[in-house]
Amino acid sequence: MNESAVSQAARTEEVRVAVYAHFARTGAAPTPPELARAAGVAPAEARDALEVLHAHRDVVLDREDRDRIVMAHPFASVPLGFSVMGRDTLWWGGCAWDSFALPCLVEGEPDVLVATRCPACDTPHAWVVGRQAPPEGEQVAHFLTPAARIWDDVVHSCAHQRLFCSAGCVDTWLKTTGQTRGYVMDLATLWRLARGWYAGRMEHGYIRRDPVSAASYFAEAGLHGAFWGLSD
Repeated sequence: MNESAVSQAARTEEVRVAVYAHFARTGAAPTPPELARAAGVAPAEARDALEVLHAHRDVVLDREDRDRIVMAHPFASVPLGFSVMGRDTLWWGGCAWDSFALPCLVEGEPDVLVATRCPACDTPHAWVVGRQAPPEGEQVAHFLTPAARIWDDVVHSCAHQRLFCSAGCVDTWLKTTGQTRGYVMDLATLWRLARGWYAGRMEHGYIRRDPVSAASYFAEAGLHGAFWGLSD
């Protein structure tokens, strides 16, 4: 890699870290000028870096407004069914997975209040989610899209990782919407899935999991079957 490429990669990494720091601190998506100031780059360089990060699946940009960051998992700038309230900050939770992951990623937030409504019956639910143990509750999470296809339309996939009152409410929702059943898990499994998935993402040098390490992580969390790319 030549010196110019190294410099570009370094600038892109500075912008990536700045995106996550801004979301963590404010609950909102940063603009390219804000990223330029935080990362010490020109606004045009910040925009170029965002396109690279989008291509690498580190952020999700709006299809029309390329200056707008829609998601930087586990953060979101649009409502997708969850709110996550910390001590000083309120975030949109990108999905059940991301909402449960936030207290494990954001320093200074040992726990958060995750709130949502059952998609089937509109019953409100809220849990205090922390780092030490899963929250109590009989509710279940339903993920519609298999892991290998999440990035086909990641916003749609995340919008359909929801929490329901029970498996019965999942069945009702599937019948009403005509959707095919995906994967159902209890709160403890959801918490194990979320707990370490984004570890290191706020830091420089973060590397996304490859399919093999992702599958191993899913198995350790207690997931199983082809939905998660696993054989059992």
